[in-house]
Amino acid sequence: MDLLTTEEYKSIAANLELPTTAYIDGGYRSAASGKTFTSTNPATGETLAEIASCGQEDVDFAVEKAREAFDDGRWSKMHPSERKDVLIRFCKLLTRNARELAVMESLDSGKTIYDCETVDIPETIHCIKWHAEAIDKIYDQVAPASDDHIAMVVREPIGVVGLVLPWNFPLLMLAWKIGPALAAGCSLVIKPAAETTITALRVAELASEAGIPKGVLNIVPGSGRNVGEPIGRHMDIDMVSFTGSTVTGKRFLTYSAESNAKEIVLEMGGKNPCVVMDDAENIDMVAQHVVNGAFWNMGENCSASSRLIVHKDIKEELLERIKSHAKHWNIGDPLSPETRMGALVSKAHFDKVCSYLEGAEGVRLGGKSHDGAFVEATVIEVPDNTHLLAREEIFGPVLTVIEIGSFDEAIKVANDTEFGLCASIFTANAKRAIRGARAIRAGTVTVNSFGEGDISTPFGGYKQSGFGGRDNSVHAHDQYTQLKTIWIDLSDNDDEAVG
Repeated sequence: MDLLTTEEYKSIAANLELPTTAYIDGGYRSAASGKTFTSTNPATGETLAEIASCGQEDVDFAVEKAREAFDDGRWSKMHPSERKDVLIRFCKLLTRNARELAVMESLDSGKTIYDCETVDIPETIHCIKWHAEAIDKIYDQVAPASDDHIAMVVREPIGVVGLVLPWNFPLLMLAWKIGPALAAGCSLVIKPAAETTITALRVAELASEAGIPKGVLNIVPGSGRNVGEPIGRHMDIDMVSFTGSTVTGKRFLTYSAESNAKEIVLEMGGKNPCVVMDDAENIDMVAQHVVNGAFWNMGENCSASSRLIVHKDIKEELLERIKSHAKHWNIGDPLSPETRMGALVSKAHFDKVCSYLEGAEGVRLGGKSHDGAFVEATVIEVPDNTHLLAREEIFGPVLTVIEIGSFDEAIKVANDTEFGLCASIFTANAKRAIRGARAIRAGTVTVNSFGEGDISTPFGGYKQSGFGGRDNSVHAHDQYTQLKTIWIDLSDNDDEAVG
């Protein structure tokens, strides 16, 4: 898709009709309380819309309608190929409305229109389409048994699913969850992040237009306390998939334990190491990957390369190349296609990121904030891995540099964290690369590149970065299904059984 001019994007933005109410049982509806909260453009501080602020009563209603839809089989018992056809129509509608969605996403989140147009919206559509195409290609199994028995292992949709979304990739994380959940035949109650609600509401409307039956996909906007916790504690929700901070994610384990022991899948934080050894080839290419990993999406990325663990012999050369490439990562109007880094998602998050920069020593690049919304690409060298900037997930465009002197030290530092989501290692030695990839305790380890794999590879973390399952790939379907054993006795013992 060709990018437009800033003026053209602003014209689209000025004429958008933004959805503002919950989407439950196939239609928009206000919160039962009548309350609203303000959705703000983080780049300008201007009000975008007043959004329905839902609560327990709205969650209960959404779950009731989702349960009705699941139990009567309008989606859960639809033939897999028919579900696939509906989701393919859904993808076509998303494609037709891609530009509108991109502008909405940029306005609501502060993300650059460049990223929304070239990454987020295309990947959102691709994800849902991929899972749609997989629906009628995932087979059940026949287990080995005696000649007198047949043992079938079949998948069934898990039921009513609660999906709790983050604000950093509103549409893409929505797709990561609804793709496999809808493919499996589940009914959904979705809480978008309060900071980024608008695109999820619009997507729900397009889903209904595509033919997803009412009650199957429900969007309940609101706060974590008023919507997220009621979803986590609801006695008639069968599982919850959550993406967000580790602190919040752990609460869902408590909610489950104190309610109906629902299944919980968590994708949480990261403090991801990027190991660069002294034999790394093409330092300029390495620098490009480091910069992309650290500053893409303003560093508001759980898989961001936030810790650069670099060998002392090449540290200075690499940092000079990083500075050179980081200069192209300019801050500015998110609706300008020339802007590489937009606004942080909210004033509260901006203040949090800036608090890490106050009085920071060892700044090698950036370190400044602008207009109460933007933070420059920042590189800070710290004495060792015990430093606060090396321990805590900042979730902003801040790269921490740690010098090491050997491969073993690099791996030790990489693993010295409570997180284990992603990692990368740069070396020309194939054996060292494989040893490092195996030794680093993270769900995804890339070699001589920054990345997360693609839709065909599972995404999730070790330690406090993940729990219970994985997003992406066919493995994502596992969390939205239950396995059932059907044991059939074929032995000729009817007379004995009766007697």
